[in-house]
Amino acid sequence: MVKSRTATNLEYGALRTFCALVNSIPYPLAMAAARGLAFLAFDVFGFKRNRTLARIAGAFPEKSLREMRTIARRSLANVLQSAVEMIRAPRFDKAWMDRHVVDGQIYKDRLQELVDEGNGVVIMVPHSGNWYMAAWSMAKYGLPLFALAARQRNPKIDAWMKRQYGDIEVLDRSEKNTLARIKDKLKSGRAFAILPDLRVPSPDVEVDFLGGKANVSHAGAMFAVRCGSPIVVAAMHRDNGRHVFNHIATIRPDMSANPKDEAKRLTREVMKLMDAEVRARPEEWYWYNKRWILQPVSNPSPAHG
Repeated sequence: MVKSRTATNLEYGALRTFCALVNSIPYPLAMAAARGLAFLAFDVFGFKRNRTLARIAGAFPEKSLREMRTIARRSLANVLQSAVEMIRAPRFDKAWMDRHVVDGQIYKDRLQELVDEGNGVVIMVPHSGNWYMAAWSMAKYGLPLFALAARQRNPKIDAWMKRQYGDIEVLDRSEKNTLARIKDKLKSGRAFAILPDLRVPSPDVEVDFLGGKANVSHAGAMFAVRCGSPIVVAAMHRDNGRHVFNHIATIRPDMSANPKDEAKRLTREVMKLMDAEVRARPEEWYWYNKRWILQPVSNPSPAHG
């Protein structure tokens, strides 16, 4: 549904007013305010508290209620802090990254070695920490990075989001030639940053994840198979006010295998690594996702892969 001009302007005006407020205070104070707001929302007002605790209990039945509440609260704080950083993103230059991203140049150089092989790189990152920071930092250090994003319903907010992405080239996932453009860019030797689609509406690849079954798209892995690109599984997490880009593994596709079967195998391997990452740092994971990944798909059919 197309928004009216009045609704468009009101939404955009509210966003820019809030951005002005966030940008008017020092970064440490803005981050502290985000943590305080998370405490109020979760502990005082009970924001999605029962639903979130139920999700955490499903993945970590061995944890106490106190531990689960801590995970939920910190996860919400991480989401709000990531929002603050999205608002302030245009201010983040290489010098800022040097102060706030641990060993960012080292991780970029590791990825650059893979890019220099000439077949591109598919970088898969989970919804942990500030996943945007993983891309922002690598781009600021010079990695030729591109990503995929959905178009926002409000055109003014959509334009604002594109400005916030900064040095990252962002393709519109709704355009007809997007898939071909992704392949062309990988074959030209660029890095494709992607968050695996963890809950596609129709059956795809069923994986064990967070104590349940998730229906995961194999599209990201298929790009790697079609282009002969290595897959880098990585995660960004917070550590005492700084960000750490963790290069978890590099996986190479078997180019002699059936492409679809190989893409599904790679998807399962990626998700196994991501499951381990979430279990190691559950407070970094986005437990508040509206479209929860372990819910049944809308049109189940016989087993897929």
